[in-house]
Parts: sequence; structure tokens; C-alpha cells
Amino acid sequence: MELNNVKDSARVTDVDVLVSGAGPTGLALGIDLARRGVRTLIVERQDGLSLGARGTGLQPRTQEVYEDLGLLDAARAAGGSYPKMALWENGRITGVHEMLERVDPTPSVPHSNTVMLPQFRNVELLHERLWELDGEVLFGTELHTFSQDSDAVTARLRGADGTVRTVRARYLVAADGGRSTVRRALGTKMGGPALEPGAALLADVHIDGLDRDHWHRWPLANGGFAMALPLAGTDYFQTFVAAFTEEPDTAPEAVRAALARHTHLAAEQIGEVVWSSVYRPKAGMADSYREGRVFLAGDAAHIHSPAGGQGLNTSVQDAYNLGWKLGQVLRHGAPDALLDSYEVERRPIAAHILQTSTRLHRSGETRRGRDLHQLDIGYPDGPLTRELRTDLDPDALRAGDRAPDAPCHTAGGKPTRLFEAYRGPHFTVLALGDTGLDAGTLPAGPDLLRVVRVGGPSPDLVDTDGHVRDAYGAGPTVFLIRPDGYVALAAPAGNAAAELSAALASYVGAARPAAA
Repeated sequence: MELNNVKDSARVTDVDVLVSGAGPTGLALGIDLARRGVRTLIVERQDGLSLGARGTGLQPRTQEVYEDLGLLDAARAAGGSYPKMALWENGRITGVHEMLERVDPTPSVPHSNTVMLPQFRNVELLHERLWELDGEVLFGTELHTFSQDSDAVTARLRGADGTVRTVRARYLVAADGGRSTVRRALGTKMGGPALEPGAALLADVHIDGLDRDHWHRWPLANGGFAMALPLAGTDYFQTFVAAFTEEPDTAPEAVRAALARHTHLAAEQIGEVVWSSVYRPKAGMADSYREGRVFLAGDAAHIHSPAGGQGLNTSVQDAYNLGWKLGQVLRHGAPDALLDSYEVERRPIAAHILQTSTRLHRSGETRRGRDLHQLDIGYPDGPLTRELRTDLDPDALRAGDRAPDAPCHTAGGKPTRLFEAYRGPHFTVLALGDTGLDAGTLPAGPDLLRVVRVGGPSPDLVDTDGHVRDAYGAGPTVFLIRPDGYVALAAPAGNAAAELSAALASYVGAARPAAA
């Protein structure tokens, strides 16, 4: 995928997907598309990856996404847990409490607590994984203009040296942040609640003599506050000072002065300012996520208050939802209409999370519970969801729900988990009990669809301790698990093959027999 380096190239580079923006959203999408063999080019106007700790929390559902994308071990090794919050008054700690509720892992939820991972390290890990998959980011290049026709998007890319390149892509994805130039070029409006005006100073700073066992918070007389969070994997703190009515100064000397003024810290304790920025509270959501062959994802589609740590996680999951659908259309012949389900599924999720983060922002409540882990997100009313069973228990797993994990064993006795079976860009048919399902009749080959039998006459997996039964029920039942880990279809065994074939037809285009 060579790009010409003359000042105004007449050569046109063809790709399947052009992604504008190399933040967490764009990089996660690039990873998912790369493992599907989709030709993708990511362009980023900055000369390198973004600096700053910014969003620091990986929620449990995002950890499941990272496990599937091959990132979780690296993220956990680079990150850590959040310490307890210490409240300061008059130069001493007056109280300590858990800000994030601690939850024990279970067989169905192996990743149960938020992992702290500074965003600059997060994007480094995402970029490293993208390179492992031969993905590409073109830094120092901005999407200058674009147009679309019935077949593709034609984009003009401009480098810092004035070089202009033309790329023609089947689809364009805007992952270029809250001030998205793509969204503005489309004329797509943003709507949402008006947050109280004000400004805060956000900075990553070296601090001497402040313990790293607590997340420090100082209440201020004007109703604001200052905080200092020791960042896992680093020797500095993320600091946040919400005390300004006008634009705060982000120069290092001004940052140090502000921290000394609003905390008990002496000026000489505050050292190097690694990165700084101004935060202004904003909230909103795009009126639409798709315009023809152009999609909005991440902050380009929705902006949240950082309260609750939902923005980055929602953005990565946008990419995870869109990635497999683009892969199905571009590589497996699915109809373009499948891509309409991206907005139908993800926009209501963003609306709910926008409501939650705005409520937390306005309330000032600091404690965070399981409701923010995003494990309960699902698509029960979505256009891709088929629940064909009746008389279900109120607590039963249903189509549209997140597919839970479950420890089990292979037929040969090796310990494994359902997440191991689901990992990869494929769909999974989970057949529980003696379903009589013949995989050879299904309209998809093993590159797209894997059948996993639990129990029955020829099991692939053995439910040794009953964890599969606890999560999915006793069977005989057939579940179709989407590549993004949600239950697309749940059906009793009797007519499961026909129902599976009908469901798969919307994902694979023209029916094709399974490989032997």
C-alpha cells in the first residue's frame, strides 16, 4: 500500500477502510480489521501518538474486548489497580474510602474490576498490536477533504510538508475526536445536556513526598476540588484542579503554582510537568452515526463527562461493534444493510451512558459501582437479535445479552474456557446437549463459523463443574455467538439448523456450504 511522495500525487491508493484518527477508537478498529484481512489505512494529523494520561480506566467489558484482540496481558502488565481515595483537610488526611467498588471474579465474569492504564500507554499498546498484525498508521497526515459516491469515498490527505495524496476507500470511519473535522464536513449535528460552565487544569506531574498508596483529593473553598492520582506503571501523578472560571494557564510554572495554591503541597515538592491541558465539561451525541459510506465512532460520535470512566470504553466498543460488520461486508459478502445496525445498536448505548456520566458529573458523587463496568450492555431489541425460546426464567441468558465465560475442559481433559472458543474474528455456534446439529448444513465455512458442542454424544467441551450450565442453561439449546461476544440467536434444538442458516444468511451474503 505504497503512497507516492510527490507534492500533488495523481496516484490513487485503494483501501477497504480509511480511518481518520489514531486514538484508542481508531487503533482498536484497525486491529479488528487487520485480523480480518481488511485493507485499512489509519491517518493521524499529529506526528505521533497522543501524550497524557487522560482517560485511565479500562472497564471489565473492555478488558474482554482486549482479551479477544490479543491485548489484555500487555494491558494488565502495564497497568494496575486504583488505590483508595484519601480526603485532605488542613494538611492532613481526614478520611479514606474505596472510590471503585471491588468485585470478586466469577466463572462467568473473569475480569471483574477496573484496570488503571494511562491513555498514553494504552495507545502505545494498541499501536504495537496493530503493527504485529501488519496494520499501518500514517502520522503527520490529516484528512483534508473527502467526497463519496455510490462505490467509495475519495479522500485527499495532506502531510505536514504539504504533500497531497489521494486515497479511495470503500468506507471512511471518523475516529478523530470530539472536534471531528469529518463530522463537521458532513454537517452532522451534536445534541446533549448543557454542563455547567467552567474549566479545569489537567496535568501529569512528578511530585515528591506524596504517598502513592492513595488517590488524593482536596476540597476547595469555592466548591471545586483538586486531585492527584498515582499513575500505574509510572513515577508521576495525574493531577486535576477544578477551580477556574477562566482559561487556566498550562505552562509548567503555572501548573506547579496552581497545585501548590490549591493543595497542601509545597512548591518545591512539585517537579517536572510531563503533559498538561485544559478540560472543559462537554456532553453530546451525534444525530446520526452514518452518512452513506462514512461512519462516526468514539468521541466523534459522542462526548461524555469523564465522571464514571465511560468515554474511552464506549469508544473502543464502538470500534468493536463496527469492525466485525465491516469485515462481514468486505470479506464475506454480507449486504451493506448490515452496517446500518451499527447506529441502531450503539447510539442508544451512548445515550444511556451520556445520561449516566452527566448524572455523576452533576452530583459530585465519587463512589463507583458495578453498574459502570459495562457488562450489562446488550442488544436485546436489536435488528440482529433472535430469541426463539419461550417460557424462560426471568434470570435466564437471552439473545442480545453478553455471552458469559465458563471454565470447562476439552474432550481430552485439558482445562479451557468458553472465551477461548470465542476468541477470534469468527462466529461461534454453542450447542448444549444432544442437539443433533449437523455443521455441514450451515451456510458458512470454518474461517467464519466454528461449532462447539458441550455435552451430547460427541462433545468438544466437557462442562466438568457445571459452569456452562449455570451461565447458559441445561439445553438442549443452540446459541449463535457474534464475533463481538453477544448472543445473536438462541433456539431450542428442534429446528436449530434452519434457524441458524436463516440468521447466518444476513451475515454471509449468498449461502455457501461449510467446508468438510
